[in-house]
Amino acid sequence: MAKRSYVFYEDAGHGWLKVERAELVKLGIARYITSFSYQRGVHVYLEEDQDATLFIKEKEKLGEGIRCRVRVSDRSHIRGYDPYQFVGNQRS
Repeated sequence: MAKRSYVFYEDAGHGWLKVERAELVKLGIARYITSFSYQRGVHVYLEEDQDATLFIKEKEKLGEGIRCRVRVSDRSHIRGYDPYQFVGNQRS
């Protein structure tokens, strides 16, 4: 299966993997994402240490690898987004 491409945003202090919320729901991990990740619209920016790692592991379990395009900045605009919050019964 072809690897899907995602954008990984990085600044001097941290990094986030941009994914669609619906994909988290489909993988069954939306409730396990921490508030160290951020959200804006239909996208969730998974913090690199725990949440992005969980996402990648779940994709690998399904045989779906990922590719990352890296975007680096001095201070990411992502820090200004709302912290991630799970809302029960989310559907894809």
